[in-house]
Amino acid sequence: MKIGMTFDLKTEYVFHPGDPQDANAEFDHPDTVGVIAQALKDLGHEVVLIGNASKLIESLDRLKVDLVFNIAEGYFGRNREAQVPVLLEMSGIPYAGSDGLTQALTLDKVMAKKILLAEGIPTPRFFQMASAQDPVPSDLAFPLIVKPRCEGSSKGLSEKSLVHEADALRAQAAVLIRTYHQPALVEEFISGREFTVAVVGNEPPEALPVVQIKIEGQTELGSLFYTFSRIAAGVEYLCPARIDPGLTERLKELALRTYQAVDCLDFGRVDFRVDEKGNPFVLEINPLPSLSTEDVFMAVARALGIGYPEMIGRIVEAAAQRLGIRAKTPSEMPAARSRR
Repeated sequence: MKIGMTFDLKTEYVFHPGDPQDANAEFDHPDTVGVIAQALKDLGHEVVLIGNASKLIESLDRLKVDLVFNIAEGYFGRNREAQVPVLLEMSGIPYAGSDGLTQALTLDKVMAKKILLAEGIPTPRFFQMASAQDPVPSDLAFPLIVKPRCEGSSKGLSEKSLVHEADALRAQAAVLIRTYHQPALVEEFISGREFTVAVVGNEPPEALPVVQIKIEGQTELGSLFYTFSRIAAGVEYLCPARIDPGLTERLKELALRTYQAVDCLDFGRVDFRVDEKGNPFVLEINPLPSLSTEDVFMAVARALGIGYPEMIGRIVEAAAQRLGIRAKTPSEMPAARSRR
């Protein structure tokens, strides 16, 4: 196929006065775009690098591709991840990945958690603060963790995000509301272990091997959690997770239920905390997970004994089947090379 790629690059983001240091955290490094493009070429496809939503708009009239492989995060607003899918949908151009509704819904963590609750999927109890002076529900138990409502890639998370009393909660909420120009999501903090499950496919989707998160050399995390500063260093992925089969199946089952509850398509990743009693809680689902060779999907590929191109190929195949596009079968493709 002829496959276009839409993406946002860290290197193209222009910082503005008042931007937090993690303003471009969700965007991809050029190396990630390059390795995905090379994987698609290794699989026999022709690749057209499109770029961000603005560049997509400029190229729509002359864009001749069979499929767009979308990893664009968008720049502004809680609907930013929906921008590229909606533009492609309006133009009748097929694309891999979830549609605009799912992208917008899942970026807004409050809305996503409402869906989880409606579906009976366990998620930490929460409330939101539009102002640091908003009342704190008396039935929520400290410690609590404070996050921006509509951000990903651990944006806004630091050691100060975990709060043990009301004054610290209000102080941290005020910082996030002022810095990220959006309400703060406040959740009961789940002390224990952290896991993530990648999902690929549609009818039916497949939950891939469970990945356990290791932070600062520890798997029994207690009060440790993902922060922006720990993404680049201090985090390891253990795959398959060394846990009992019962928990493995429970995490996979909840991952699939979450994936389907928000109508995720082709690929996604569901993040969990498991408390000290072994109860899993869904933190969030990401329909635009990182495909960096240093991230979760590569750890899963190694556990499955496949190379990076084959993992990307599974996503493309899922999209092609869903859209009724004739893609090359594995026997028709060149031998894929494992890349890092």
